[in-house]
Amino acid sequence: MKKVLVLHGINLNMFGKRDPGQYGTVTLAQIDEEVKALGRELGMEVVCFQSNCEGEMAQRIHQAHGDGTDAVVINGGAWTHYSYGIADALGILEVPVVEVHMSHVHGREEFRHHSVFAPVVKGVVSGLGVDSYLLGLRAVAGLMGGKG
Repeated sequence: MKKVLVLHGINLNMFGKRDPGQYGTVTLAQIDEEVKALGRELGMEVVCFQSNCEGEMAQRIHQAHGDGTDAVVINGGAWTHYSYGIADALGILEVPVVEVHMSHVHGREEFRHHSVFAPVVKGVVSGLGVDSYLLGLRAVAGLMGGKG
């Protein structure tokens, strides 16, 4: 069974409370439930991790390098736009990585239009709410040679 790590970055534990106009009212726990359910459908084990500490996120990515992780889906939150440390950690991985965002980042503030993860990810899904995560999971399934 393929193992996929779904990473949630800074402030994403506040989904459901933070700016419902941008992110809706779905909670992080509900997102994790939906991603894990789709993972089961696709024959994948999905492991979810959230942190507001950049070093903890880098450590979890490092752990993925040797723990049998076959792909990564990441919503780095604001780290996407400035964390070269997280980008470098992702770049160490030898598995497909897909970046996702609940909101339409290119329709928001200018600083959100740039991703420092772009050079190390295979693709980006943005602006589709929870479906961004689900499509990101389908994308890594396809990149691993499975059904997507």
